[in-house]
Amino acid sequence: MSYSNLSEMFFKTAEKFPNKTGIMYKHDGEYQSMTFAEMQAQVTSLAAGLASLGIKRGDKLVILSENRYEWACFDYAILSNGAVTVPIYSTLLSSHIQYIINDCDAKIVIVSNSNQFEKILEIEGEIPQVEKFIVIDPEGISFDDFLSYTDVRDMGKKHLQASQDSMIKSVDSLTRETLATIIYTSGTTGDPKGVMLSHGNLLSNVEAGMRTLPITGADTFLSFLPLSHIFERMAGHFLANHVGATIAYAESIETVSQNFLEIKPTIMTSVPRLFEKIYARVVESVERDSTLKKTLFFWAIDVGRHVTDYRQNNKSLSIGLKFKYSFADKLVFSKLKARVGGKLRFFVSGGAPLSQEIAEFFTAAGLLILEGYGLTETSPVISVNRLDNFKLGTIGIPFDNAEVEIATDGEILTRGPAVMQGYYNNEAATKEAIDGNGWFHTGDIGHIDDGGFLTITDRKKNIIITAGGKNVAPQKIENRLITSSYVEQVLVIGDKRKFCSALIVPDFEILEKAAKEKGISFRSHEELCRDDEIIKLIEHEVEAANKGLASYESIKKFLLLVRAFSIESGELTPSLKVKRKIVEKNYKDEIDSLYKEELVSA
Repeated sequence: MSYSNLSEMFFKTAEKFPNKTGIMYKHDGEYQSMTFAEMQAQVTSLAAGLASLGIKRGDKLVILSENRYEWACFDYAILSNGAVTVPIYSTLLSSHIQYIINDCDAKIVIVSNSNQFEKILEIEGEIPQVEKFIVIDPEGISFDDFLSYTDVRDMGKKHLQASQDSMIKSVDSLTRETLATIIYTSGTTGDPKGVMLSHGNLLSNVEAGMRTLPITGADTFLSFLPLSHIFERMAGHFLANHVGATIAYAESIETVSQNFLEIKPTIMTSVPRLFEKIYARVVESVERDSTLKKTLFFWAIDVGRHVTDYRQNNKSLSIGLKFKYSFADKLVFSKLKARVGGKLRFFVSGGAPLSQEIAEFFTAAGLLILEGYGLTETSPVISVNRLDNFKLGTIGIPFDNAEVEIATDGEILTRGPAVMQGYYNNEAATKEAIDGNGWFHTGDIGHIDDGGFLTITDRKKNIIITAGGKNVAPQKIENRLITSSYVEQVLVIGDKRKFCSALIVPDFEILEKAAKEKGISFRSHEELCRDDEIIKLIEHEVEAANKGLASYESIKKFLLLVRAFSIESGELTPSLKVKRKIVEKNYKDEIDSLYKEELVSA
């Protein structure tokens, strides 16, 4: 069914599945359920409450909150008024929050709790255009001038008594061209830009997703990524709602393993970092097993890879291979599947490149990861692998409503109904991103193979050009190293240098275990990173990553860092992408030391 706007979609779904569980959320240590009918009542009251506060079409409302059912309800309530949702990552610092609030001219700021409200109080005097603050959970707040979630909902109930059909008229007046949201790209350089997405932009992506993946109302999504992330909002919010699926909110990355067991999801969208962590823990655990168990595990993975090859090439399995896989599944893979609840049909990965080795590992174990690709500016999905047509190491085939071309310099261009309306208050940036023929320039370098599968090499601005004139794509090398259980984060450098080197943040939990087993004493992470045996251990991992690489691509030197790249240090974006220029600036002296001989000879 084609909808005129996202709110119409939500209300039609709620009417179709009134008694079905729409959302699950943690409260007092237990998961609670909310039916679609209960959600509809919440959304209607909140929408009316916002209308009674004077919110009208085009007004901007900021949501600064972790994932929770109130986030989802407020989003639909804002959209139902024809207003614009401006999501902000809950991890952002107050100065960044101030920039976004002022740039979008927000009228109301909605925050989750006292922790987030503290950030608002720090900048209260610098955001004069904000008329109201709404706090979902006001416990611990002494500030007087705000409304609670309950206040807005109760105001809405009174408003509806006076004008029962006001919200119906509001929703009916919205079109696919109506602006729905402004999402500020975290950006690895410069100030963030506000991406304007219409109801139609997002609906076109939802509709293409429905035609591409077999998602139904019987599915349960475990929502792990922040709703401020466009990938999660489109897939684990709008797309799930479109079919009447259940959405369960994970508590955090620390508890997601437990949430898997509690929810038993059938689908989950995530970024590669989660898969990297699971992979590292599994491999580290296997390495500590007996020789027999270790041999059995790697035999099973090898069998699984053979099965994956057959599936990728649409070949039928031989009787012998079927038997081997059944045996491997019973003894090994079933335990891995149980870790994620036992009912998972597939993962969808996006937001950053996924290591092919990790994709092969999960798929071999019967946990298919469908890697896709997109940007905030494209609502977001451009391409994705399919259940019946996938190719590991690629980002799949473009959606049926997305045109994709490769420019002469290798840049991926796309055109279609999901491409943004433009950047808010930034016409120059909009013209730079979308050319006169409507092609959006993604900034990614890639190619399309004979089967129609799209592959990304790297970000255009990240390509390293060595002193010898060789082009190096650092992401390919970083993805090789990140599969090491000893590596938490890595950044490959070498632009205008004679060779490539790497900044490596170790996984200290695993590294400490290895040190104790080797009898290495240490009093700090600094000491650990200076130990000769530890350096040799990491050297071995680097050598393994270098295998198969050209000499100019290989990592010749590396530096172990004792502090992880973080959002707080400005080295990571809220979506966990590394800000290369910031990291290189912060570690300039250390990087120069790696190239000391080069500097002397120069």
